[in-house]
Amino acid sequence: MIPLISDPIFYAVAVPAVILVGLSKGGLGGAAGFIGVPMMALATSPVQAAAILLPILLLMDAVSLWTWRGGYDRTILAQTIPGSLVGIGLGWLTAAIVSAGMVRLMLGVVAIVFVGRWLYTLARRTGHIRQQPNAAKGAFWGVVSGYTSFVAHAGGPPFQVYTLPLRLDPRVFTSTGVYFFAFMNVVKLVPYFALGQFDRTNLATSLLLMPLAPLATLAGAWVVRRMRPDVFYPFTYGVMALIAAKLVWDGVSAILP
Repeated sequence: MIPLISDPIFYAVAVPAVILVGLSKGGLGGAAGFIGVPMMALATSPVQAAAILLPILLLMDAVSLWTWRGGYDRTILAQTIPGSLVGIGLGWLTAAIVSAGMVRLMLGVVAIVFVGRWLYTLARRTGHIRQQPNAAKGAFWGVVSGYTSFVAHAGGPPFQVYTLPLRLDPRVFTSTGVYFFAFMNVVKLVPYFALGQFDRTNLATSLLLMPLAPLATLAGAWVVRRMRPDVFYPFTYGVMALIAAKLVWDGVSAILP
């Protein structure tokens, strides 16, 4: 018998989570890519959620690399990738001492900051001076992105904090992000395997959810050209805010006596 997760509540949150992440990988970006682990963490531990999602992310990366092939910025990748390796290493080293409650609290706080940053951006629809690539900033945000990516596949917000002010061409911005996160996801296979997260149950559950990955990723690329962003993003960020509040509550409840 295949050792699958049997809790129906898990699949009730995992299926839409995988679809939303796939839409993000297809080009929608935003909170959709960050929502996966926090959403799945409502029904299982954050670490298990991240382990189940990683093989699915790798398949999405393969589709995204083909869809957005070429056009990436070599300078930005050279500035951020070394730091991301440091961040992944820090996540690996601290994995044994960070409890599930602490991870939930961390995810909730990061999600709230992410939503707050989006609201702040909406409130200041003014032109910004285009910044130039900076090696120190790229390395720092690479470390932060690597750590949050290891913990919860949530490296997008730190990466965007560095790259958005550079005002890259949309295709270059998307392509650079695709290559950056595809590289990190491959690297994360080593520590996740070493931590014993790729057991039969997690891998079988990943395989069950995996058919959604290429379909959702290609659908994201299709939706990018057709769906109004002023409808999709407010809805996605609203869902993220509710999930963030629940994760903070669960995290604080688990940590406090």
